[in-house]
Amino acid sequence: MRVTNNMILKNSASNINGTKVQVDKTNKQMTTQKKISRPSEDPVTAIRSLRLSTQLSQIDQYYKKNIPDAESWLDVTETAITNMKSIITDFRTLCDKGANGTLTQDDRNTILTQLKSLQEQLYEEGNADYAGRTVFTGYRTDKSLTFTDNELDTKYNITETFSASDISSYRYFNGEVTLPTTLEQTNSTTYQDANMGDMTRTEYNRLRLSYNGSDADTLEYIKIGDNQYELMNSGTASTGSQSVSLTNNGGGTLTVYNNESEWAAANTPSAKTVGDNDIVYIKSTGDLILGNQIAADLKSDSAKIEVNYTKTGFNAGELRPEYYFNCVDESDQNSANWITYEKYDANGEEINYDINYTVSSRQTLAVNLEASDVFDADIYQDIQDMINAVSSAVNAHSKLTTVSAMKTQSEYAATEAQDNLVKWESATQKEADYYDDNLQKLFSTFLGKADTYLSEISLAQTKVGCKGDQLALTKSRMDDQQETVQELQSTNDDLDLSDIILKYTAAYTAYQSSLQAAGKLGSVSLLNYI
Repeated sequence: MRVTNNMILKNSASNINGTKVQVDKTNKQMTTQKKISRPSEDPVTAIRSLRLSTQLSQIDQYYKKNIPDAESWLDVTETAITNMKSIITDFRTLCDKGANGTLTQDDRNTILTQLKSLQEQLYEEGNADYAGRTVFTGYRTDKSLTFTDNELDTKYNITETFSASDISSYRYFNGEVTLPTTLEQTNSTTYQDANMGDMTRTEYNRLRLSYNGSDADTLEYIKIGDNQYELMNSGTASTGSQSVSLTNNGGGTLTVYNNESEWAAANTPSAKTVGDNDIVYIKSTGDLILGNQIAADLKSDSAKIEVNYTKTGFNAGELRPEYYFNCVDESDQNSANWITYEKYDANGEEINYDINYTVSSRQTLAVNLEASDVFDADIYQDIQDMINAVSSAVNAHSKLTTVSAMKTQSEYAATEAQDNLVKWESATQKEADYYDDNLQKLFSTFLGKADTYLSEISLAQTKVGCKGDQLALTKSRMDDQQETVQELQSTNDDLDLSDIILKYTAAYTAYQSSLQAAGKLGSVSLLNYI
């Protein structure tokens, strides 16, 4: 084959360009330390690189964002639960002191102050939030667990469900003393008969609703087993009470009173009584008081009791009903804007509103606990019962102190006044003894309840701890996966710098050699062949 100079020059130029391309390629590789700079250079490496990058990006999302966010959420939750546990422990300590010790008036006042503080602080812990999101309210993280302000116009229709095991014994008192303020009242037989009282105590079976009522509250119906008793439009008695016949239990009556005083005034002589087959509902306290026979029947039948009522007006610190009960927010005047909340389904099963974090591929973790998982709605009312009992004891002993002071005053120095003050003192002492005894028994009862609440909170604390352990294991696995994928990506994408330098040196040497060879061609002429 005849080879011309032109051909040689073209081949030389092509060779020079080829070595130059190789120099450029290795130069880029040495600069970037990557095998390829565009997919067309090696499609297999490019596809594998894309897959590894996507996988690493997902792992980074889990490891650097989702998992730390979940850890912070659980930390806030655990701190709040620990604080709640401390509050209930303090409540138990107060109960233990009241149940086993002799209390002075200073002790009672101190306990009263502490109870009010504990009641306020307990639910305040339920408003704990992480980055502005409330941790105990399910997915409604923009709402607080409790009412943070007094909302007097807020209106809810609430449905509470009880079992027969929720029925408990509770003590009610009649005949409180109203002390005289003048000598004339002290000596007046008429005033004594009306106000000296004769303290009596009765125990009734009680179901307690989760909210203290007000005059605006309305008991709409009570459903006992399959029998539903409607009180709406049932008529209003002169005392302001509502009543309806209970047709399934021997002709008993369900009667609604605004407060205990109205209940007592409905009887002659004035007393708080309930018939064996009757039910009394007290709006102001949320107490459903059951007669002995109907309570026994409910217990023997293991009956389910459903109570539906409307409450208008909530105080700061009270729980929002939607986190514990099926209810309807009827605050808006337009019924089309009412909001329905479901906490239980048609079968009575609790509906959970979990917040799930994706912490790894195909693995989610519910990071939240709802308020109902941590503490019972009854705690507020239990502490309120204690506050009422301590207040009654404090007031009774204050009356005793007042009578003792009156006995030393010159205005009451006469024999008649002194004799009457002894009667007043005796009546007041009886009242104080009754309330002291009631207080001690309540303290003993709530010792057991406090232990139950502590168990519930401890269980919630354990759940959070288990979630934290699970998250820690996932984090460790994500750490290992991240390291593995990074190594695979490095192996697929990266080049060793020393190898690149050797390749670059070889390519550059070849390039220089090709230039020198081409330069030699320029010095050859026709004379070299003559």
